[in-house]
Formats: sequence, C-alpha cells, structure tokens
Amino acid sequence: MSRRNHGRSGSITGAPGSTWWAPRARGWWIAVLFAIGSLLFAVGSVPAYVSAVGTRWDTATYFVGSLFFTSASFLAYREAVDAGPAHRRFFVYQPGRIDWWATAVQLAGTLYFNVSTGVAMAANLSAETEHQHLWRPDAIGSVCFLVASFLAWYEACHGWVAWRPRSWSWWITLTNLIGSIAFGISAVAGYINPITGQVHDAARANTQTFIGAVCFLIGAVLLLPERTQETAGVTPPSAGSGRRSSG
Repeated sequence: MSRRNHGRSGSITGAPGSTWWAPRARGWWIAVLFAIGSLLFAVGSVPAYVSAVGTRWDTATYFVGSLFFTSASFLAYREAVDAGPAHRRFFVYQPGRIDWWATAVQLAGTLYFNVSTGVAMAANLSAETEHQHLWRPDAIGSVCFLVASFLAWYEACHGWVAWRPRSWSWWITLTNLIGSIAFGISAVAGYINPITGQVHDAARANTQTFIGAVCFLIGAVLLLPERTQETAGVTPPSAGSGRRSSG
C-alpha cells in the first residue's frame, strides 16, 4: 500500500536515508517485506516451479510469502497509526481515518492468507476441510485486499477517479488495485468443491495469482523512491518528459 503519511513515522531515525538501502527506516522495511512476499507468491504460482520442487515446497513457498505480507502489513498499519495523535497502545482504533481502515483491513487479509497457505501445507485433507479452511480464508483475504486497495486508491486520488501520473502514490495504489483484482479473480477460479475437492479452474487461479503478485511486487519496489523522493518534494517524470521512468 502507498505510504500516505510521512511525518514522524517515515523513519525510525527521523531521516529518510538512501532510496535503496535504509534498514533503519520503517518505510524501507515495508517495501522490502512486501517485495519479498510478492516475489514468493509469483514464484509459487509458476507451474515449472511446482514441477521442479514438488507440491510440498510450493505450498511452503506460499506460506513463507504470506508471513512476509503480514510483517509488511503490520508495519504499514503501525505507520498509519503513528502518523496520528500520540498514544501508548499497541493496537489503536481510529475509524475516522481512511488510511487506518486501509491498513487494518489489509492486515486482516494477510492473516487470512496465513491460515489458507498454512492449511495448504497439510497432507490428506478432506474436500470439506479444503473448502472451509483453505479456499474460504483465501477468498476472504482476497476480499480484504480488494477493500484495502480501493480505500488506498480513494485516499491517494481524493476520489474514485483521478489521473496523476506524476505521483508515486497514484502509481503504487494503481498497481496494488490491479493486483488485488487479480487475486480476487484467482480466488473465484480457485473455488474448491466441498463434495469432490475439485478446483474450479486451477490454471486460471495460478495465472491470476502470478499477475497479482507481479503487480504487488511493482508496487512494493515503487514504495522505495516514494519514501525518499516525495518526502523531498520530488515527483517522477511525466510521460512526455523525454525520458522513461526506471519503474
């Protein structure tokens, strides 16, 4: 998700640091953890990878990736919370802030992915168990990602429709929104019949997971220049500036 609040929460040390290497900055960790989780999901959805390592290691790849997602989402949640009034509580309820809702819902979605990918590592599951504890948490997590992405998009655009190609936040929320839509399609295609255990369309589910993960990876990488350049008042070049953006 885009980091809309830079202020005192942008860095553990109070300085933005380097764009590509700033391990003392919370925003840097958010980007890196999201990127690693996205990369693992993308790799796990490639059929050749499954054939090479086997189903067990493939499901483990997804599970580890989901843990990176959760770690990044928690840091993003804390960054949103810390941008508000000072407090001492670990979890804070701030329903009047759209960034709080976006990060809180996203964090909830990652927890559902933890459950889904964790259950997937178990062997000899019944069709009903796969439906209830594998597909359903995956579907709920995908819905959470969709809701969070739409909220982040609305916040970045100050409305539902906007064209802001010179804004890092606009590009980040756009790629995350596309990724969330792809994850949603994957969840529908990956429906598991509770009677037969058959997956509705495994090929499409894998394809959409790959597309979504790549979009999230792009969004995560873009968080790095957003963290430093927008803080410094620098925006990416427009499409007509005569040179291409490296993203």
